[in-house]
Amino acid sequence: MPKVQQQAAASGHGRSRGRRVSSSLAEINVVPLVDVMLVLLIIFMVTAPMIQHGIDVQLPVSQRSAPMTSERVFVTVPATFHADHAVMLGDDKVSLTNLKERVRQAMQGKTDKQVFLRGDGRVDLQDLYTVFDSLKAAGVLKIGIVAKLPGER
Repeated sequence: MPKVQQQAAASGHGRSRGRRVSSSLAEINVVPLVDVMLVLLIIFMVTAPMIQHGIDVQLPVSQRSAPMTSERVFVTVPATFHADHAVMLGDDKVSLTNLKERVRQAMQGKTDKQVFLRGDGRVDLQDLYTVFDSLKAAGVLKIGIVAKLPGER
């Protein structure tokens, strides 16, 4: 609601100017809003890597395994495979029945049809061979078995 103010007489002339109407403007102070948003952004940027947690796999240890250097397709067989028949294709959980199609899609356009198979140390050898057969049926030409080096986390 506008405020009505009476103006004082002008100095020396004796005339009054009449009423002057002033309105209060409702403005949002943006600086504190930006400060709060930047602080929240920094908090989320710092905590996001801590929240990301993949599946925990205890790889078998090999004395002569070579470290992985290039970006490849990884299939991880978790310890729970025998119960639910699900593997991890990269970071995605995939059932064994859908694995063939998903691997075909991942290998589409690649000249090197190679997949690296990571199996938990508690997985039966028969379960690894079941996944191995499914990968071969998907058209994978080379399947590498991943092991960790001694002392590696």
